[in-house]
Amino acid sequence: MDAIALGPVLISVPRLYAFAVALLLLLASLWLLGLPRREHAHWFNGMALAWLLGARLGHVALNLETYLAAPLDILKIWQPGFHGLWGLLAALIWTGWTLRAHLLRLIGAMAMLVGASSLWLVLITLAPLGGGMSLASLPDLTLEDLEGNAVNLQDLKGERVLVNLWATWCPPCRREMPLLEAAGDRDGVTVVVANQGEELLQALRYLDDQGLSFQYALLDPHQELMVLTESPGLPTTVLFDAKGRAVERHVGELSRVQLDDWLGR
Repeated sequence: MDAIALGPVLISVPRLYAFAVALLLLLASLWLLGLPRREHAHWFNGMALAWLLGARLGHVALNLETYLAAPLDILKIWQPGFHGLWGLLAALIWTGWTLRAHLLRLIGAMAMLVGASSLWLVLITLAPLGGGMSLASLPDLTLEDLEGNAVNLQDLKGERVLVNLWATWCPPCRREMPLLEAAGDRDGVTVVVANQGEELLQALRYLDDQGLSFQYALLDPHQELMVLTESPGLPTTVLFDAKGRAVERHVGELSRVQLDDWLGR
């Protein structure tokens, strides 16, 4: 499991771990640091903001070329793209400045920050809520394209295959469609967009209205791929290598950087 669905909203499991660790840090620091409530709120709120900004800017700096091509992507903080070590560094700097007059509390707060960050990394690594991919290879599944032609997914082996599950009612699905279309222009990459549970006219009208063109725009009226991938929601994207083996999976909106990491820049 890499995301949890709360109604139509998908929350990634790493972010859920981050929320849980942040709550634990809040409670532990309230109890152990002994700061007055107002000073504690000033430190904690600033620290959380410093972590988010540092983690985001660190990720941007490490992928600067991609973000320079689309600068507005920096503001899409709902997408994947935070670097934990940069976030920790920013939080430690804020802590050092804010608590500089309280040496013992400063040391304690920094120790808690390092401990919380380490716990988050352990949770991501061990994945107690589940991890891995239920679909290990391209399935022997035949779907129809928008012209009524039968396409068996296993027949697409030989190139890397990016299979995306989407629907017209899903805003993040719609936002990532141009990225998927561009990915299909890369050498050695086949993109499959499999509409989940909708009628032909709905999918066809949306793609035509947006001027989107895919070689393999398929209909999955019974949402068989949702079952096979054990997806908690849309969009879901799975990357298969040239031998048909699943190598990457993401539930939620893809980012430009993430696709570049998967497919090469």
